[in-house]
Amino acid sequence: MKNIFLIVLLSIASIGYAQDVKADKLLKEVASKFKSYDNVIFNYKGNLQNAKSQLNMDVQGEATLSGENYNVEFMGSTYIYNGSKLYVVNREDEQVTISTQTDSDEGLISPTNILTFYEKGYRAEWDIEQNVRGRKIQYIKLTPIKSNSEYKQVLLGIDINTKHIYNAIVTENSGTKATFTLLSLKTNQPLAKKCFNFDPKDYDGWDIENLD
Repeated sequence: MKNIFLIVLLSIASIGYAQDVKADKLLKEVASKFKSYDNVIFNYKGNLQNAKSQLNMDVQGEATLSGENYNVEFMGSTYIYNGSKLYVVNREDEQVTISTQTDSDEGLISPTNILTFYEKGYRAEWDIEQNVRGRKIQYIKLTPIKSNSEYKQVLLGIDINTKHIYNAIVTENSGTKATFTLLSLKTNQPLAKKCFNFDPKDYDGWDIENLD
């Protein structure tokens, strides 16, 4: 009886390990596909919910990514990163803040890194598969390695055919649940020269604050 019980436990463990390897393999394929493009442009929609604080907010915008550079619309502001400096443009308040992005920013998940955040800092597990309007979406469950992460878990939906990310469902320890869904995705598009550049001449009379 003990031998049978041991065999069952080992079998379950081996299945879990196989699924983890399968999940890691799919994530590597997704990352490789993304890195093969010169640039990526996508439109997204999102929703932030927290029952305790009665939060229920929809967001939407567009993101342009090329290597480390990005130009992203998120929650009313435009985030421009040129590889060293991050410029946050708040058009409502006519304010621009300039800062140097640090490694601590990497743990946060937003449209600025939704296509790459999963590459480090998470344990991956094979999860459910869903059919979304004829698209085969495979979910990977991501659990933060660091115990002090603000995230409880992330479900990353991947289109099996294209190896593109479809959505991410982020559950925070605070109880907030954030969902980001990619509505459209274009690759290797001609980009404007100023896409990742900040020119203060374009913001004459604005409050420009350098946080460094």
